[in-house]
Amino acid sequence: MKIENIEIDIIDINLTRPYTIAYKTTSSIQTLFVKIILSNGNVGLGASSVSKYVVGLDTMDSYNNSKKYVDHLIGNDLNSFWMIINDIENKFIDDPGSKAAFNLAIYDAYCKKLGISIGKFLGRKVNSLPTSITVGIKDTQETVSEINEYLGLGFNHIKIKLGNNVEEDIRRINIINEKFGDKIKIRIDANQGWSLDDTIRFYSETKQIELIEQPLSVEDLEGYLKFPSKIKDIIALDESLVNFKDALKLSSDNYGKIFNIKLMKCGGITSGQQIANQAFQNNIDLMWGCNDESILSISAALNTALSYKNTKYLDLDGSFDLQKDIVRGGFNLKDGVLHPLNSPGLGIELI
Repeated sequence: MKIENIEIDIIDINLTRPYTIAYKTTSSIQTLFVKIILSNGNVGLGASSVSKYVVGLDTMDSYNNSKKYVDHLIGNDLNSFWMIINDIENKFIDDPGSKAAFNLAIYDAYCKKLGISIGKFLGRKVNSLPTSITVGIKDTQETVSEINEYLGLGFNHIKIKLGNNVEEDIRRINIINEKFGDKIKIRIDANQGWSLDDTIRFYSETKQIELIEQPLSVEDLEGYLKFPSKIKDIIALDESLVNFKDALKLSSDNYGKIFNIKLMKCGGITSGQQIANQAFQNNIDLMWGCNDESILSISAALNTALSYKNTKYLDLDGSFDLQKDIVRGGFNLKDGVLHPLNSPGLGIELI
């Protein structure tokens, strides 16, 4: 079964709820969309949406790179699945956006050919997990209102963006704890906005924090080694963990006990597995995160996440605030818990 044609597009998508983090405000995204058409008429679908701030290039860069790869891939036989996957890995070493979109499309096409879900192909170890849902940097009243909204929708794992001012961050979280108590589990994302002393102070003056994501700058990697063990246990490394090379370094010493893997950072399922395997071998827990992105790539991240028994945290809310999407399906959401579908491939279909 050969690859007969490939269609590539870039799609602008507005967000229903713009949000602010420590270094930017986001109101829309660009998505790279890849459609691989096989000789029997079946298709494999892939998508990506990358952050230039994190990986050094944007989705338009990936779109331009992807167009140059199309002719190379057309004519390949899908039965040479691993050869194609390896070729994609090698071609796009420095372009996780292109790599992820093609990687996902090939996985989707191949699993559809086999007539099985990607969850079955990868080997599911965890049935389902709740996802956190994110509140951007807002004043306390707005934050409380948004958390109440999410509680009403069944979410009780709340990720709160902080990092502009640690004193205000502490005040805000303590008010939230007083307001909600055990009704919610709080995850913090400082987006590189704190210093070592800020983080220690925040930890000491707050309570009931499930994890703290990337408090220090990527330029201050050695600062993570200075945290006491009790703080390292809840540190989730994000922007410092982009690829497998980073995973090797970060697992060589105790920089933090949680790896946040994003398929949009590393470049798809195969690269995500490499990082996850490294974490597993070094007794590091896994958090699977996302950018604002399509259900298509969220489904890939979910199924990859559930194939590792050291996956403890999901932060896969990236499709919830899209005004439109290019696909539907992928998973069911009930009371904040993501349940992958067992349909062939990624379990998605074009809208």
